[in-house]
Amino acid sequence: MSNGTSPNLDRLAAQHAQAIISRTTDKKASEVDNTVTKALGVLQENGVYACFLYLRAKEGENGPGVVEKEMLDLLDGLGFGWGKPTGNSLEEVLSYISEKVTVDLERLLLAKETLEQMLIYARYGAKARG
Repeated sequence: MSNGTSPNLDRLAAQHAQAIISRTTDKKASEVDNTVTKALGVLQENGVYACFLYLRAKEGENGPGVVEKEMLDLLDGLGFGWGKPTGNSLEEVLSYISEKVTVDLERLLLAKETLEQMLIYARYGAKARG
């Protein structure tokens, strides 16, 4: 937001949801839907930090999965200057979330709402694909 304009949050959510769907064509639509739906539930009930923990436990045996990567890209796209984590380890991602994303309550709530919208769109996209 350094240029004085705010990003279109709905468009940002839709773009990253579309990326999840296009990057998971090697998986069954029902698997993608299941992962996204569960991540959405964790995000809504327990918050951003818990959602990243859940995704790493669910998808991250070999590093971050597609959903986590798109969520981080969306956070970077919000324009708050958060950047991205310095690496892909669980510790680096969680440190990024706690030190950048959760510091300011208003920005955290905006980020959470936008992530929720992205996951909702991804869920519908998976259902439409299946």
